[in-house]
Amino acid sequence: MNFSNLLIIWYLQNKRNLPWRKTVNPYYIWLSEIILQQTRVDQGMAYYLRFVEKFPTVKDLAFASEEQVLKLWQGLGYYSRARNLHFSANYIVHERQGKFPTTYNELIKLKGVGDYTASAIASICFNENTAVVDGNVYRVLARYFGIKTPINTTEGIKEFKKIAQELIDVKKPGTHNQAVMEFGARLCKPQNPDCSICVLNNSCVALSKNQIKELPVKLNITTIKKRYFNYLVIQTEDNMTKMEKRKKGVWKNLYEFPLIETENNIDELQLISHEKFTNLFEELHVTIKLFNNENVIHKLTHQHIYTKFWIIKTSISINISHPWETVKEYPVSTLIDNFLKLYKYN
Repeated sequence: MNFSNLLIIWYLQNKRNLPWRKTVNPYYIWLSEIILQQTRVDQGMAYYLRFVEKFPTVKDLAFASEEQVLKLWQGLGYYSRARNLHFSANYIVHERQGKFPTTYNELIKLKGVGDYTASAIASICFNENTAVVDGNVYRVLARYFGIKTPINTTEGIKEFKKIAQELIDVKKPGTHNQAVMEFGARLCKPQNPDCSICVLNNSCVALSKNQIKELPVKLNITTIKKRYFNYLVIQTEDNMTKMEKRKKGVWKNLYEFPLIETENNIDELQLISHEKFTNLFEELHVTIKLFNNENVIHKLTHQHIYTKFWIIKTSISINISHPWETVKEYPVSTLIDNFLKLYKYN
């Protein structure tokens, strides 16, 4: 029995009962795939269900405001996924008259959709013979065939895609793709895979050569940048504060308190001498208190953000006009959201 048949049989007997597996509606499959990028199923499930309830059709998503979409996405991270999701929904509704793309070549034109997502939707919804390659698939193929080509190189991406395409069941491409991904997620796991009950253990190269922990190979090319954030959490005498919309970066279009970013940790004297501080509080009397004595360290893929929240109490000002009771209505980063859960403004 060949590779695909073994995995499909295993999948049909062991697959998880997930809501997006009960439909071939491309909108729901697309939604699930975008949410599950860089996200575990147990975390993404609640977001998927909320999105389906709030935006049951691609038209509903398109007609929502970006702020509504970002607020619903809040806490899931990688916010460009939400912005791209909203952008593409608008494109489908307004440029394609609401007709969802039905082929790989059309799907991959959607903003935020790459080879993997286009392949998943095309195969699951439209039975197109195109193989998915994600982290789970890389791991299964690397171990089964003993492939040592790094998966995060141009050569590796091409090699694994070619092998995946050769293995696909042309009669059931969607089922095949889901089987390989589920197998990697549940059995051929990154750590401590249960090789004793694996349906491929008789022919797995990595198992026979004791290379399970070595494969797949991934080059360590990530450099971590340190950034220092100083948020000015303003509280006026009439319980107003100030929120600003980020114009760029991973948190683009999310809201935050006025930010002073510095090259290193700073103290209160350095804070009040900063140009942004003096411009913001010109002619206002302020009292300053540091909320957290130790930096809050927020880790993203390529950067670690060291954050101080400075509580600034001041008099009434027309430039500080966001009521504190409305702050939690804004879409914010997890960093800001965690602070808001701790800070009592009154």
